[in-house]
Order: sequence, then structure tokens, then C-alpha cells
Amino acid sequence: MCGENSSSLAPGFFVLNGIPGLEAAHTWIALPFCFMYITAVLGNGGLIYLISHEEALHRPMYYFLALLSFTDVTLCTTTVPNMLCIFWFNLKEIHFNACLAQMFFVHMLTGMESGVLMLMALDRYVAICHPLRYSTILTNPVITKAGLATFLRSVLLILPFTFLTKRLPYCRSNFIPHTYCDHMSVAKVSYGNFKVNAIYGLMVALLIGVFDICCISMSYTMILRAVVSLSSADARHKAFSTCTSHICAIAITYVPAFFTFFAHRFGGHNIPHHIHIIVANIYLLLPPTMNPIVYGVKTKQIREGVIKFLLGDRLSLPKTNES
Repeated sequence: MCGENSSSLAPGFFVLNGIPGLEAAHTWIALPFCFMYITAVLGNGGLIYLISHEEALHRPMYYFLALLSFTDVTLCTTTVPNMLCIFWFNLKEIHFNACLAQMFFVHMLTGMESGVLMLMALDRYVAICHPLRYSTILTNPVITKAGLATFLRSVLLILPFTFLTKRLPYCRSNFIPHTYCDHMSVAKVSYGNFKVNAIYGLMVALLIGVFDICCISMSYTMILRAVVSLSSADARHKAFSTCTSHICAIAITYVPAFFTFFAHRFGGHNIPHHIHIIVANIYLLLPPTMNPIVYGVKTKQIREGVIKFLLGDRLSLPKTNES
């Protein structure tokens, strides 16, 4: 707590303590995080390169996947290098403005990731329920506008976090029990009233997370109805197979997100704090790490694209819309 004579101006820096209670194991904890980060950068960078250079992958589904990969690799890059500096070199100080910038990008990019998953669900709905109109509905201008709208939604909803957090009074030096600057973790170290921050954070979670999940659920409900109505078992299997990668990506993203959200608000006294921090880091690292692997394994066109890249022009990819 700050004393009465402490300055209420913004502090020069924050101190990120890493994972409280596990300081002695920081060096070893950093190893899997580092491995996941390298895998995420290589996997997502490879996907973006493959989609941009392989003509057979110039389809709406893969454009959205490239956008997801770019969002994922940017998200983990905003946190992991700084996290590794904390774990390996004990470089815990972060400038106040740099902390606010990191906080903005973390939440903006997680909102962007959720929005892209929602757009990918709508893409699968159009591909399966309106296959003859697929190319006329999801044109390049429509895809560009949808991506831009998702980006602007995240920016406009997350930007107030920065101002709401900056207005709070702090001591000159503040210790944050976290590995990165999370919105509520920063707000809670102030000695002011952060109730507005908590309420607005909940509103943003509802406006982004709940809205996207509802759209995804509606899309897959209509997809399921359309697939069940198909008379051919092979057609049903093919239709379902085009969605498996996306369903896996949804599970990888939202399961740790829900755990973090509900545990933070309803299980704070029952779950150790270091578990909160570890799951929060997994929430940021798991989707970027696993999504390229899932799509590489589950999507035939991407597998063939990788083989063609490795073998040169000896393999031609069929120009198909479906995975």
C-alpha cells in the first residue's frame, strides 16, 4: 500500500515478478515456453509463406487461416521474449508506458483471434450450406472488409483499457505478480478504485467472446443440419472433415480462455495464484503453437503444399475449395 506522502502520479516502471511461489523453477519453466514460442513462430510463419506463395491455397478459408496465423504469432511475440528475460535473466522491470502498450496489444490480439475464428466459422457455413454461391459471397473485397472490421472492433473496444488503467493512481514502484501486463493485474496494483476497469473488462468479454461464440454456435448448428440432411455417407464425411481443423482450433483457444476467465472471477480463493499465471500463459501460447500443427495434419491441401515446397515442382496441387 502507498503511504499518504507517496506520489499519485504514474510510476516510472512496473516490476513483473513472473510466477509467484515458483521463482526457483523459473529457469526450467521457461524451457517449454521457449520451445512453444519457437514452434509457433516457425509454424505460423511457414503457414503464411505457404498460403501467400501457393496458388491452390488462394481461397477464402486459407486467407482467414493466414490472418489467424499472423494474429497468433504477433500475440505470443508481445509477451514471450519479455517473459523469457524475466525467467532467465531476472530482467523484471518494464516501463509504465511499455506495460500499457503490452497490455493493449495482448487484449487487442486475443480479441482479434476470437473474431477471426468467428469469421472462419462463417466461411465454413457458406462453403457447406451455400456451396454454389461460395465464390460469389466470399470475394476478396468481402474478406478484406471482414478482416478490417474485426481488427477495428478489437482496437476500439480495447483502447479504453489503456486510458482507464493510466488514470489510476500508483506508487512510484509497483510489483505485478504476473509474467506480462494483463489489464486487471495492472489495475489491481493501484491504490485507487478500479471498479470501472472490472466492469468494462466484463463488458468487453461479453461483447467479443460471447458474441463470437454465439455466431460460431449458430454457424455450426446450421452446418450440422445441412450435413445431416445429405443422403450420401461419403458426402457427410467430406463435409464434416472440412470443419475438424477449425473445431480443434476453437477448442484449443476457448477452453483455456474460459478457465482463465471463470477461475479469475469465481475461483480466486480455491485455485493457487501460480496456477492462474501458468494457465494465462498457456492461453496465450497454446493456440499459436498448436494451430499450425492441427491445420498441417488435418488439411490435405496444406499437407500437399508442404510436400510440394520440399520436393519442388514434382507435385501439383489440385485447385479445390475444401480441405
